[in-house]
Amino acid sequence: MSTSIHQHPHAPVSPRPIHTVLVANRGEIACRVLRTCRQMGLGTVAVYSDADLHAPHVELADVAVRLGPPPARESYLDVAAILDAARRTGADAIHPGYGFLSENAAFARAVVEAGLTFIGPSPMVIHLLGSKKEAKLRAQHAGVPTVPGYTGDDQDPDRLIAEAVKTGFPLLVKASAGGGGKGMRIVRKADELADALAAAKREAAGAFGDDTLILERYVERPRHVEIQILGDLHGNLVHLWERECSIQRRHQKVIEEAPSPALSPELRHAMGAAGVAVGKAVGYTSAGTVEFILAPDGSFYFLEVNTRLQVEHPVTELTTGLDLVREQIRIARGERLGYDAAPPQQGHAIEVRLYAEDVASGYLPTTGTLAAFEVPTVPGLRVDTGVRTGSEVGIHYDPMLAKLIAHAPTRGEAAGLLAWALEHATVAGVTTNRDLLARVLRHGAFLAGELDTHFLDRHRELASATLAPDVLTRAAIAATVWQHEAARRAPRPLPQVEPGWRNVHHADQRAGWRAGDTVVDVAYRNLGGGALAVRVGDARHDVRVVAADDGAITWQQDGLVRRARVVPVTGGALALGGPGWAVTLAPEPRFPERGAEVAPGSLVAPMPGKVVKVLVAAGDAVAAGATLLILEAMKMEQPVVAPVAGTVAQLAVAAGDQVEADQLLAVVTAAEG
Repeated sequence: MSTSIHQHPHAPVSPRPIHTVLVANRGEIACRVLRTCRQMGLGTVAVYSDADLHAPHVELADVAVRLGPPPARESYLDVAAILDAARRTGADAIHPGYGFLSENAAFARAVVEAGLTFIGPSPMVIHLLGSKKEAKLRAQHAGVPTVPGYTGDDQDPDRLIAEAVKTGFPLLVKASAGGGGKGMRIVRKADELADALAAAKREAAGAFGDDTLILERYVERPRHVEIQILGDLHGNLVHLWERECSIQRRHQKVIEEAPSPALSPELRHAMGAAGVAVGKAVGYTSAGTVEFILAPDGSFYFLEVNTRLQVEHPVTELTTGLDLVREQIRIARGERLGYDAAPPQQGHAIEVRLYAEDVASGYLPTTGTLAAFEVPTVPGLRVDTGVRTGSEVGIHYDPMLAKLIAHAPTRGEAAGLLAWALEHATVAGVTTNRDLLARVLRHGAFLAGELDTHFLDRHRELASATLAPDVLTRAAIAATVWQHEAARRAPRPLPQVEPGWRNVHHADQRAGWRAGDTVVDVAYRNLGGGALAVRVGDARHDVRVVAADDGAITWQQDGLVRRARVVPVTGGALALGGPGWAVTLAPEPRFPERGAEVAPGSLVAPMPGKVVKVLVAAGDAVAAGATLLILEAMKMEQPVVAPVAGTVAQLAVAAGDQVEADQLLAVVTAAEG
């Protein structure tokens, strides 16, 4: 299919030389933009908060400028500080990346008014499309189908409730500004509506400074398909095909791919044309994404326009051969696209987002220090990241660690390569969604293309999968043998005496390891020369060490040679992993001390964060499941609910408090009877 150029009434454009680019962002997107700038021979400037002084993006740039303390509002959202950084370093252009100020029209306008080039759409277009309400109206005027709902200015709660009832249930409540699933709620019953509206308004105000909401009829089992558009300053506008982004959690994308397995050539043409129509209606320039939901019957509806580069843009790059950051810079310099249609799609690309989060605990963000971060380097695999071994994962920013993207001739090969890369990666020190991603990529429904935005809800077994007993046994043996070999290598008072020697020859040595609530006891006897007799439960194993060093152990067990990566983490724990498995084991003390007991009914913080709202007082009677308070961390709200019906016996925090993981929040005493 061909995509024609659409002309817009633009004024003649003079060339705009760009010599030095400041990237007003952090992490993997800053690194990704900086690399293209370097390949184009441009000077580069990074900005950083105090939390990011040692971050890779700081080292990658020619010069880096401190913005302020870790909170984003005092650093990456400080427009004056960013413009001052450009002035001090002689930067003549600013690339906003995505997130932070990337879709902030006031920031884009300030950049232009400072005499700098903004690498992105015009401030006017960002302002226009930054409102989901206004974007929806523009799409309707362009003849693009939209979901029925309410986009009015009257935000009075009673009016919103009335419009919601008129629209019908299930209903989607979402913030008019911003995206990323923030300020978004699915409401299925009328009695859930008031709480959903209040929570969405609060989250939208905190994330975007704008609590305006829109209401839409919720389409059951939709697919999320988006069209990449690209327009230059001479009126040339094309689309670069589609991406499917249906695998989501908390309304945030987790796995994306191109092309979509759901689109026929006719549907691909129709959705591409609709994306171009929306862009044409507003005179769009630079890279942008027109997002749609695709219903099971093949009908599609406009959602919104993201006026920036998307997290998932690499799948478009790998299937078209275009560097979208390079195209953005070329457009900002006043150059013409130079093509009137997208290059044909070549092969299939799939991207996964590797997050620091605890899948089993409801995708709660996790924090810590990356004791190891290693991903295989193989043909067809691309890794976009802003972290490395030793990086600190804190509470102030989005928990995404990296994007892994595989490109192969077929969808099945791309999925297999990506799953293999995840299974062979070493990510130690923080809990991640690595294993979930690998399981999804190997799942039959995913491989069959049976996708929708409820995929993870429908296949909950993927999130709750437990470690197989044989894998846990293998990990415990590896940890025990590695620890034993570390003692062999350490200086000893009597070098000729093997570690673990004892004068009671029939007595085994013992090691206990804990993984979550499971404890594995390993009994072993050193036979000398690297041979050990090992017993786990009733099973006996003949083990021989093949090789060992500070970071790995290779051993022969019952005739099979295995290898595991071993990374010490905090508290004496060991993060172990081999092909297709990974587990962190904490040493179980032989003589555990009696610790401080936690009062029954105690509720502790599941993660570090900020208390944004307290809904109860000490002495209040509460029902089981009632929300007591709301925590915010990594841009998302997390309600803390009563585990049982009873009375709030103690309230240990107030709104505005910063709390650490496992800090006491409240105590609920169960009702008698």
